Amino acid sequence: MKFGLFDILTLMGALGFFIYGMKIMSEGIQKIAGERLRQILGAMTHNRFLGVLTGFLITGLVQSSSATTVMTVSFVNAGLLSLMQSAGVMMGANIGTTVTAWFLSILGFKVKISAIALPLIAFGIPLMFFKRQTLKNYGEFLVGFALLFLGLDELKNSVPDLKANPEALNFVAQYVDSGWFTSRLVFIGIGTLLTIIVQSSSAAMALTLVMCNEGWIPFEMGAAMVLGENIGTTITAELASLVGNVHAKRSARIHSMFNIIGVSWMFFMLPVYLTFIEKIMINSGFGDPFINPESVPIALSYFHTAFNLSNVLLLIGFVPLLVKLAIKLVPAKSDEDEVFHLEYIGTEIMRTADLSLEEARKEVAKFGRTTSKMAKILQLQLTETREDKQIRQYERVKKFEEITDRMEEEISYYLVKVGEGRLSESASIRMRSILSISNDLETAADRFYQISEQISRKARKNIEFSSEQNNRLRNMFKLVEEALEIMMENLNMEYSKVTLDEAFEKEMEINKLRNKMRKSHLKSIEKKEYDLKSGITYNEIFLLLERAANHILNVTRAITGEVGKDEEDEVMSQAAMNR
Repeated sequence: MKFGLFDILTLMGALGFFIYGMKIMSEGIQKIAGERLRQILGAMTHNRFLGVLTGFLITGLVQSSSATTVMTVSFVNAGLLSLMQSAGVMMGANIGTTVTAWFLSILGFKVKISAIALPLIAFGIPLMFFKRQTLKNYGEFLVGFALLFLGLDELKNSVPDLKANPEALNFVAQYVDSGWFTSRLVFIGIGTLLTIIVQSSSAAMALTLVMCNEGWIPFEMGAAMVLGENIGTTITAELASLVGNVHAKRSARIHSMFNIIGVSWMFFMLPVYLTFIEKIMINSGFGDPFINPESVPIALSYFHTAFNLSNVLLLIGFVPLLVKLAIKLVPAKSDEDEVFHLEYIGTEIMRTADLSLEEARKEVAKFGRTTSKMAKILQLQLTETREDKQIRQYERVKKFEEITDRMEEEISYYLVKVGEGRLSESASIRMRSILSISNDLETAADRFYQISEQISRKARKNIEFSSEQNNRLRNMFKLVEEALEIMMENLNMEYSKVTLDEAFEKEMEINKLRNKMRKSHLKSIEKKEYDLKSGITYNEIFLLLERAANHILNVTRAITGEVGKDEEDEVMSQAAMNR
């Protein structure tokens, strides 16, 4: 049998055809279900059992365990999920990916979907040219669905005809007959390597099903390859976590440990499970998978489901232990690693606008908390009498200001990339709001840093404030802190439920106090109640506080959509420059 370079390229092209169809179909489904996915993700993980159910539903829906696991890593990175919650979702994703195996086994091998693939494309392509986004998404799904099964059909036709050339099986036979330990280990390794190379457990599974169906490899070795694919699929989450924070890395490590532990115990239990599946296949009339290669795809789907269900049931009680082990394996480099996530939205893996914007919404809420902390440190700095402590507080404010710069840059860069895709009108409005919020939070942080510099300058030059000045500044800080609390409440609410009233009233109080302080200040200067240096520093501090309050109000204005068009365009231009 000749199987040259052209045949190898044809096989690789068929595999690429299948992967591309899977990608187009998955993205189409995610766009159709974008808002529903966002709602599921928002309410999903009150406990690890709900997390398992959610992981199963999402993976079954989007037909990609990699999409679910990488999405989960990204959400842990953004603080939407805890490690405990993410573990449940990862386990559910493993069960969800078995839907793909059944999907391929029944529709790809028992029913010839490829026969109606071209008519599906003929129906789907015109939908992709409609102006209405929903119709475009349905068109994308239909075309992807058709391409997926055309690719699978090509894959079946591209593998070498080993039935007519049994001598080509000799190299496989030497591994099959080399002892149960070595042969299983070799085929687990092949399954792992194959999944890492194609970056899709579904594609690797499809290739395994084809090879078994064609009689290339026996049922037991196909099952060993399926186990290897469970290990190989963890590489996607590990790669996604490389640019994430310490929490994202821990989440990916939990996924890896879960799959590796599962494959380890199944390595020894394989004969028991395969014998059980053999009995089910014979009793249900599908035939013996050890004798009939054509029955192997269904048998492997049974095995895939049985393994993943068993592994979840076995390990779900050990989730807290897995979390503790992940924390030990991936220690925080510093205290800041635990408190601040500096690699914000670094994983470019959110595939729909709704999920991308939900992640960004959570990010700006954390941004708001960071900015609020700066105001609290400023109050301590203002009243601190010890020079060493005051210097330390100034350094903390400075560090926070550097962090906020990085936050704004990361969020802006991410959202500009989201904006390069196709956005609905509502998604576009939300994106502009989040960009505006990010810009105002960073500017408020700049004002707080300038206040910290003024306080430090006051200490260096031995400038003293009168009791009246200190009292008025404390009152101003109190109002600004209340404004920040309102802002944080609004940032953590569903944006559609936020109103401007409370934030606007607080801003009016701050403006009223500023006017009162200004008049009092000018009178005190005239009466020479305090020196000029003290007056200048005092004036700078309360004006900077009032300017920070303006930006705090602007955050709520952006949430409610009260940002003017000119402001939005300016924010978009600034974000593009940050790239």
